[in-house]
Amino acid sequence: MSEQMVSDTGVDPAVLPDDDLFRELASLYRARLATLRHGPDAALANHFRRTAELETEYMTRNPGREIDPSRLTQDF
Repeated sequence: MSEQMVSDTGVDPAVLPDDDLFRELASLYRARLATLRHGPDAALANHFRRTAELETEYMTRNPGREIDPSRLTQDF
């Protein structure tokens, strides 16, 4: 992979195949609470940045994603 496709936080999401994009998102979500609770500020900033990059790419690829009507409530 060229250096232009790799940043400080990882591979450019635009070049990841769908399976790899989903795997990267799942990995970030698994690490989220530990990073939030115990990561230094720099790690937390990288986590937020990478999550935004990957989620933005997912939304770009799936603008018409299926919405589950039961998830529309604001009761968390």
